[in-house]
Amino acid sequence: MTLQQIKPNTMSFIRTLLICPLLIIGFQLLGQVTEKNYKIYSVKSGKEVTLNDIAEDMKNYDVLFFGEEHNDSVAHYLENKIFEMLYQKFTNNITLSMEMFDRDVQTVMDEYLKGYIREKNFTKDARAWSNYKDYRPMVEFAKNNKLDIICANAPGRYTNLAGRKGQIILMELSYESKQYFAPLPYDTASGKYYEKLMALTSHNATSTNDTAVKKMPPIMPMGGFNLIMGQSLWDATMAYSISKYLKQNKGKKVLQVNGRFHSDEGFAIVSQLKKYSPKIKSLIISTGTDDSFPNIDWNKHKHLGDYIIITDPSVPKTFKE
Repeated sequence: MTLQQIKPNTMSFIRTLLICPLLIIGFQLLGQVTEKNYKIYSVKSGKEVTLNDIAEDMKNYDVLFFGEEHNDSVAHYLENKIFEMLYQKFTNNITLSMEMFDRDVQTVMDEYLKGYIREKNFTKDARAWSNYKDYRPMVEFAKNNKLDIICANAPGRYTNLAGRKGQIILMELSYESKQYFAPLPYDTASGKYYEKLMALTSHNATSTNDTAVKKMPPIMPMGGFNLIMGQSLWDATMAYSISKYLKQNKGKKVLQVNGRFHSDEGFAIVSQLKKYSPKIKSLIISTGTDDSFPNIDWNKHKHLGDYIIITDPSVPKTFKE
């Protein structure tokens, strides 16, 4: 018997048999993260706390930075949970801001959130990351609850240009192009953050746990790529995007999701945001794995943010580095 000779009902049954195992696997993956897979530490109170404690603390702040490792399954689960909790507390006054989308696709994002375009067109035209499935729950939650999403980042073509030829070349771009990154001139990394970036240029740079920094090539000798210039444009642009939004939307609160390298220790986006909007109050979550889990020495991590979340390294990553 050929496939063409099989009755439609039989074919439907076969498809169901094939799909069901995939659904079961999906449910298992969704259900594998529990409170046993992470621990949260409040630096201010010096003790372990809950996710709800962070949401409650946001009453006194304007921006919550969630610094992630991009392939951390537990972190993605927690981002979604904290977004939902913030919505429960602040309803339409909460906004999501994302490193994962660039400023030049804001119109595409807005069209999708309003239901004008299909998801497949959105992910293509918005240049969604290859692991978009990790961020999709937050985007869909915003869409279903009519919440704004800020496409905060600078397009890679401009950070690459800045890294190759410096800020001066950006000034030659058109007015339209300049709307997609921070106003010129932008501040570049200095002090301890500069030293942190410079450390990435060593042969040991790949030892960092943050998958975000691996997107940017290191500083090359002999007048090659300038990591400081390119990375600083990313940081400044995300900070500027948040600042501009909050100036136009008084009373709103922002959940900013980014690679932890962009917010750890109050560097990068956090310090750039203070320059654009000195009165904005920020909270920092730094999330990462530690092989000592669940017996964590919090003193090793508490310099990284206001809240430290250590996730279970045994939970499978969403992708391999």
